[in-house]
Amino acid sequence: MSDIAKLQIGENSYEFPLIKGTENEVAIDIKTLRGATGGVVTIDPGYKNTGSCQSAITFLNGEEGVLRYRGYSIEELAEKADFLEVAYLLIFGELPTKVQLDKFYNDILDEAIVDDDIKKIIDAFPKNAHPMGVLSSLTSALTAFNPSSVNVDSEEEMYNAIVKIMGKFPVLVAWTMRKKQGMPLHYGSRKLGYVENVLTMMFQKPNDEYEINPIVKDALDKLLILHADHEQNCSTSTVRIVGSSHAGLFASLSAGISALWGPLHGGANQAVLEMLEGIKADGGDTKKYMAKAKDKSDPFRLMGFGHRVYKNFDPRAKIIKVAADEVLADLGVNDPVLDIAKGLEQEALSDQYFVDRKLYPNVDFYSGIIYRAMGIPVEMFTVMFALGRLPGWIAQWREMRLRKEPIGRPRQIYTGENYRPFVKLEDR
Repeated sequence: MSDIAKLQIGENSYEFPLIKGTENEVAIDIKTLRGATGGVVTIDPGYKNTGSCQSAITFLNGEEGVLRYRGYSIEELAEKADFLEVAYLLIFGELPTKVQLDKFYNDILDEAIVDDDIKKIIDAFPKNAHPMGVLSSLTSALTAFNPSSVNVDSEEEMYNAIVKIMGKFPVLVAWTMRKKQGMPLHYGSRKLGYVENVLTMMFQKPNDEYEINPIVKDALDKLLILHADHEQNCSTSTVRIVGSSHAGLFASLSAGISALWGPLHGGANQAVLEMLEGIKADGGDTKKYMAKAKDKSDPFRLMGFGHRVYKNFDPRAKIIKVAADEVLADLGVNDPVLDIAKGLEQEALSDQYFVDRKLYPNVDFYSGIIYRAMGIPVEMFTVMFALGRLPGWIAQWREMRLRKEPIGRPRQIYTGENYRPFVKLEDR
């Protein structure tokens, strides 16, 4: 393959270099396009064919169902690592040694205290406020209590900012849920691991001890790993573009949380459960709804099946399906909504229509089932997604700042009115 791409515009020909990634991905470097052509730009709504950056963090091949963090397969990481190891890998580029991991967690624990005035902000929200709105606001509010900007040329300052948000974010997640349920806020314990602390802070009642179920803990650990990064998706791109203005880490993360909120992105697992509730309310006939999903004239949309990136299967779904089966079997949950979910799963895996189109259950489908079985309210599902995605957002922000990437500033093709002279108010 040539290292040059040629573009013909009218009678003029232009050459642009090709960039190759380490997995043989190829991109046309068009950063000089507008200057060389006298104003021509590309247009790519949704940026489906546009690479916004070069990144060494996550490799994703949707056609073959491959997902790797820093070169490690998602399958191996989910089986052999815990969430904190994966967080360290994503952020700093290598799996930690035992000494590095212990220091990382101890430093995180040192920062796992949130200023008491944050509680006043939580109290100001009504109970019916959506947890994602609360979480975004609280994350942004941390800036007020940690006002100094991060000197990205200082490894120490960068590291301190990272452990600070890794310590405080799970507290905000847990407090967001406890606020919704009218429970007193809780800080967890230094004696517990990262994921165990998350569960304790969320579920411990003031008059009772909370016993950690190892199967539930393992399932949540895997879910957080599977959600930790996913290349240049909507929320990650948001974190990078906000950070490119040299906005601080907390502000950039708050913007990412808002982007994740949408039902086409992180809100998909909530949409799955809302769909299941709707099917239950209509009698719970899964065959009826699978037929509706196949009917192109029917507005019903089957949530949690297929994926816009993975054209074959979602590798994360294969991993978490096993965990979902283990959680449901261990907890013995008697829930008609989960029965409907299992019914839809079996229908899709055996129906030739779905098999031919590779519309398999995706990670959002199974994550919703697990969170439901664990007793996490449906409005909190996307908050849990944000907890998992936190290290990926941090890694992407850090990479963008260390590479001193320019401020994001997309172009447009104007389609409005041509010049019009101003008309005085009395003459209109």
